Amino acid sequence: MDQAAFEAQLRRDGFEVEVKDNPGGIKNDLHTHEFEVRALVLDGEIALTCGGATTTYRPGDVFTMAAGMPHSEEIPGFYRSVVGRRHPAGS
Repeated sequence: MDQAAFEAQLRRDGFEVEVKDNPGGIKNDLHTHEFEVRALVLDGEIALTCGGATTTYRPGDVFTMAAGMPHSEEIPGFYRSVVGRRHPAGS
């Protein structure tokens, strides 16, 4: 997916948009976020584990996560993504 089109779609859908760089070597144990996530991987990879299933996302892949979804993350090397966050109404 084209980065500019993805960012435009996020904004139309009410998401805050940020391009994030991560140096890698990160393992985040099981946790949740109070916001919904929609992200486009630009470089590197991220492995997300939800409900016991692990999926690895690479450049061009889009992933979503509902607010409150328990998950863990592993980012082995440099990772860049466009991240959209949408907080529940009233928060």
